[in-house]
Amino acid sequence: MTDLPGATQSPPAEPGEATEPTVPAHRPPPPGPEPASGPATEAGLAPGLASAPGPASESAPASESAPVPVSATEAGPAPGPAPAPPSASASAGTAPPKEAGSGTADSDSGRGAYLSNRFLARAALLTALLTAAGALLGLVRDQTIAHLYGAGPGTDAFLVAWTVPEVASTLLIEDAMALILVPAFSLALARRAAREPLPAGPPPDGASGRDPVHALLRTTLPTLLLALSAGAVLLMLAAPWVVALLAPGLPDTQLAVDCTRLTATCAFSFGIAGYCSAALRAHGSFVPPAMIYVAYNIGIIATMLILSDRLGVRAAAAGVAVGGCLMVLVQAPVVLRRLRERRATAERAAPEPSGEQPGGAGRPLVALGLLAPVIVFALTRQSQVLIERFLAAPLPAGAISHLNYAQKVAQMPMVLSLMLCTVTFPVVARAMAAGDTDRARRRVERDLALAGVIVLVGAATVVACAPQIIEILFQRGAFDRADTAATAAVMRVYALGLLGHTLVGALVRCYFSAARPLWFPALAMLLGLALTTAGGALLVGTWGVLGIAAGNALGITVTAVLLLHGVARHSVPVRVRHMTGGLVKLSAAAAAATGAGWLCGALIPSPLAGAAVACLVVAAVFLVIARAVQAPEIDSLVRSVTGRFANVR
Repeated sequence: MTDLPGATQSPPAEPGEATEPTVPAHRPPPPGPEPASGPATEAGLAPGLASAPGPASESAPASESAPVPVSATEAGPAPGPAPAPPSASASAGTAPPKEAGSGTADSDSGRGAYLSNRFLARAALLTALLTAAGALLGLVRDQTIAHLYGAGPGTDAFLVAWTVPEVASTLLIEDAMALILVPAFSLALARRAAREPLPAGPPPDGASGRDPVHALLRTTLPTLLLALSAGAVLLMLAAPWVVALLAPGLPDTQLAVDCTRLTATCAFSFGIAGYCSAALRAHGSFVPPAMIYVAYNIGIIATMLILSDRLGVRAAAAGVAVGGCLMVLVQAPVVLRRLRERRATAERAAPEPSGEQPGGAGRPLVALGLLAPVIVFALTRQSQVLIERFLAAPLPAGAISHLNYAQKVAQMPMVLSLMLCTVTFPVVARAMAAGDTDRARRRVERDLALAGVIVLVGAATVVACAPQIIEILFQRGAFDRADTAATAAVMRVYALGLLGHTLVGALVRCYFSAARPLWFPALAMLLGLALTTAGGALLVGTWGVLGIAAGNALGITVTAVLLLHGVARHSVPVRVRHMTGGLVKLSAAAAAATGAGWLCGALIPSPLAGAAVACLVVAAVFLVIARAVQAPEIDSLVRSVTGRFANVR
């Protein structure tokens, strides 16, 4: 793996927003304990500071030392009045190399450079590339399933079992586990950086009593291993009842039970993978966690190709088990290396207690009660898939498969749009923690507008050329023309809720960037789920599988409206009326672009050529109309693109 230098070009600041100060390379040591700064303040560590274990660079007064580049290869003697001590992590010369994605974030001094814009930009780029690679392999995985098994009862049975890894990934890797453990590891690292001992009381068996990170491992990992093992075994034993609950009208229940027992192993492997991801992100290492879905999908695809002739669709379920193990293996060596290289240093350097220390001594590292709203929100959001498959189970064979394929393709624009919000989430969290609500508001408003542009152009493209997209991606082998038509129709209905899905994903980060997550997002999501259930149940009798997709679009759109209108009152003071007007203008441009793209695609018989032309027409018409109605962020996008072309010339 390659190193992740911090000396890449910083992205331009948004209009009206001050740029972040450059991180000072050196600071004279204080006479007493190092003052608290950054995430580990007395107010507590916000979940939004998940990727910021070290003190924020903004907290250092500019007068203490002259700002210099933070790259490990550029750090030199500070021009300030006092030189750094020999033991400082930012000593003159070249720092020891780190693995990719780690930068210098986890130095014991706590003065990590990876909070800088340059490091975050480079880390975000590598993470986005690996995430895109994982998504592309996920598409290849779905194409392989469609080619080998089509959209019949066997695929429906597997997709019922597929619910297990879908729910497990949300709880154990992405949302709940990350928001519980990343702040805990970040706080432990902050206590280590301040040389703070553990709270009073006997240390765990074998622990030194000096290092908070190792103490956190010893107090959480054994319990987690036991709970995950018990959960996986229980899920295997309860597989018949799980299938009956998820899909009561499924034709081949025994096949679904067999697949569920194979996929139940991910309740263990995903939990360990999520634990490793949380530890690495808190240490400032982003690349190994971003690689997990690449390894996961490779495991599924390879297992299907090798065992499909012998096991049929059960090979896909076995691939989930193999892919889950690969998720752990791709991260475990880096985690072990990080912990081993830190153990001796931490135990040797930890001082005796000397008064009040930063990081909130005595406060538990894992406060599950504070994150109950996060868990409820994540479970409620994931339950949309369960409701859809429950309603689709009594329908003719292939209904669940059509929903699955349509959703996987339709959500691509949403995934792309939310990458931006994922990268800027720590920026919003740090601004809120510092009380700089105006900076947080500007960042959130710009993110919402840019995410809206991306997802609406994508949704217009999906609606305009849905049949061509499905035919190109899936129509081969057992997946015939009738499956293409049914899946394309469902995908067009799903696309109506894409803006809502994007807004929910972006806005919930605002609520969870506060020092204590709020219950409002979970309650709004519960109301949206109720509308999804009621709408799907009412419409499925008339419209079939299209009614289920329509219920999904209705529920998530209402949730997005509630979160948008509540964010100013509960979290970031966004200008709701201004943002609503901008999103309406963007939606109008997307509607016109959809019509133009649909017409062009219908006039060209070749699916590939028709889809290509439709994509170009959608983008051009959207840009022209959005600029004509003065939609937000369009002018800045045009200036950015034209500026790049001018630089090329």
